[in-house]
Amino acid sequence: LKVHYFPKRILGAVLYSVYLEGFLFCKVRYSQLHHWNEQLRRIFGKGVPAFPPKFYLAMTKSMADERRAQLEQYLQNVSIDPSITNSDVFISFFRKLQQDTFKIQTQQSFLDVYLADGRYLRIDIQTSDTAERVLEVVSYKIELSRELIGYFSLFLIQDHNNGELSVLKKLAEFELPYVSLQSMKESPCKIGIRKWYMDPSLDKMLMNCRTSVNLLYIQVRGWDFSVSLAQFLELAQEVQHYGYIKLAPCSCDYPEAGCTAAIHVGNNEISCCIKLPSNQIKEVSFKINRVRCWQVTFLGSVTGQGLDQFLELRFEYNDSDTWRWIAFNTKQVCIT
Repeated sequence: LKVHYFPKRILGAVLYSVYLEGFLFCKVRYSQLHHWNEQLRRIFGKGVPAFPPKFYLAMTKSMADERRAQLEQYLQNVSIDPSITNSDVFISFFRKLQQDTFKIQTQQSFLDVYLADGRYLRIDIQTSDTAERVLEVVSYKIELSRELIGYFSLFLIQDHNNGELSVLKKLAEFELPYVSLQSMKESPCKIGIRKWYMDPSLDKMLMNCRTSVNLLYIQVRGWDFSVSLAQFLELAQEVQHYGYIKLAPCSCDYPEAGCTAAIHVGNNEISCCIKLPSNQIKEVSFKINRVRCWQVTFLGSVTGQGLDQFLELRFEYNDSDTWRWIAFNTKQVCIT
């Protein structure tokens, strides 16, 4: 859970905007978080991180900035513990916040969940159903073995005018797909099911299930082999960037400022085809085990809805035994 806070005062109370993976997720007041923290402590005791204290005097700008930083750190620490994130008190709290923020009441509806080949399943849902619940329903309808559900996830996908698709983010298990989709209604987005892991060797775990093999098969587009699906997947694994997620072109400062990059993410690396200002092409692979630390900076949003966001991914990388910071500007930071 990556969150950012931008204060807005409503009727005397500061309203914080919470961003999940760079997209507006919900809005919340300090008092709501304080009450929720007390609920968590009654259930989980000392396992709950320290909550930012109240201020009984008017907050200065520096105090407000400190509180924002503390609240962000608190939520990030809370979301690390699966026993908390899987609890009813966690899920119900963020369910209500997400619905209240986008003014969507709980009611019967339907949701189209797309496969990688453009086909979709229309499923009956409650607007308050979580991504975990929706994924279970989809898996049941397509007869995906229950033991293999964990290898797949729901994603928010942008549909461009030229027919290209961009994977914007993986939906968190406690996120409400219907609400998240409605929050992006001004842009052509859809919910899709895809494998979520980046290690191609895990494909072997799915080969004994017809449905999982079909899902893998249709996710690898643009090929036409007159062989069985299993043979096709074995052949496809020999192709460069098999199993990787392709990101939209973006700007970067490696090896110099003013470069653009075509990026594939997977198998513990960020593989880049970088175009230099001189129009020369440079192939680079950033290995994850050579990254010492990283940070995501939310640089702003034109509308506040997410698709107009400006995000920067910076990581410190061991480049030829020298540590240096490398930056990419992309909407799809969460995928990396």
